[in-house]
Amino acid sequence: MSKRDLPAVVPAPAQVAADTPTSVSPWVRLLKRLDDSEVWHSFKSSKLTIAAALVALFCFGCALFAPWLAPHNPFDLASLDLMDARLPPAWTSEGRATYLLGTDDQGRDIVSALMYGARISLGVGIASVLISVTLGVSLGLLAGYVGGRVDAFIMRICDVMLSFPAILVALLIDGVGRAMFPAAQDAVAFGVLILAISLTGWVQYARTVRGSTLVERNKEYVLAARVVGVAPLRIMRRHVLPNVLGPVLVLATLQVGTAILTEATLSFLGVGVPPTSPSLGTLIRIGNDFLFSGEWWITIFPGAMLVMISLSINLLGDWLRDALNPRLR
Repeated sequence: MSKRDLPAVVPAPAQVAADTPTSVSPWVRLLKRLDDSEVWHSFKSSKLTIAAALVALFCFGCALFAPWLAPHNPFDLASLDLMDARLPPAWTSEGRATYLLGTDDQGRDIVSALMYGARISLGVGIASVLISVTLGVSLGLLAGYVGGRVDAFIMRICDVMLSFPAILVALLIDGVGRAMFPAAQDAVAFGVLILAISLTGWVQYARTVRGSTLVERNKEYVLAARVVGVAPLRIMRRHVLPNVLGPVLVLATLQVGTAILTEATLSFLGVGVPPTSPSLGTLIRIGNDFLFSGEWWITIFPGAMLVMISLSINLLGDWLRDALNPRLR
């Protein structure tokens, strides 16, 4: 029998799939595209950004896994002992190895209080930014796309909001909320606090999105969508919105740090989170009463944790702003 009469060898389907480029996993293709992107290259080339990302990851990890990582539960009143109150850090002569960073006036472990306090501060900050982004982007899209009296009305509201300090507006909203719900539970108190912070931050998103929308609405793809009869709401959601989210992402990253500082300020003034769930600002306020009596660790460590979180987030926001700016590439 000659070679011409031999049957052709048909490769198995699995072998064909393995030899074709389409068999590559979508996750592998995504990671390859990420590795080749200019944003990732900019991240790898900046040591300061890498350090900020590691610090932010550490703080977020401690806050997220606080129930499992914290050596003590600072909210468990049955486990607290007033005999352990105001203990200095473990490396001092009067410190104990059980309490690495010391204890506060109620005998709560500072390390555990920092983890749980950061959890509350980050939760309030991120939730308020999400509400601010939703409200600001919606109103900015509406003002920029519709224009006319709607644009003028929304922008005048923004001007009024910008004429007052953000902390004063937050104090006013928080005070009104507490007056309306004097016997509110902790969940309602958290909601009032988040609402107070979010209503002071939506203006920046509205003005930013409005300016970008004024540019995008006159471009050819938007005009073509109007000609074919696409509904205005669909044009704003499907065509204009994806092209104005770049500056919003950068602004939201920077606003997380600002929201955390605002929450810490309100808690330091005594109008923030409930005393039963102390955040970093509450811990600083508690330690401030003992700062001049020698118990410096009650204030210094929560303040250092707050600075680490805010500074790392702001550095990441600055890097993201430069990385997404086409003029700097």
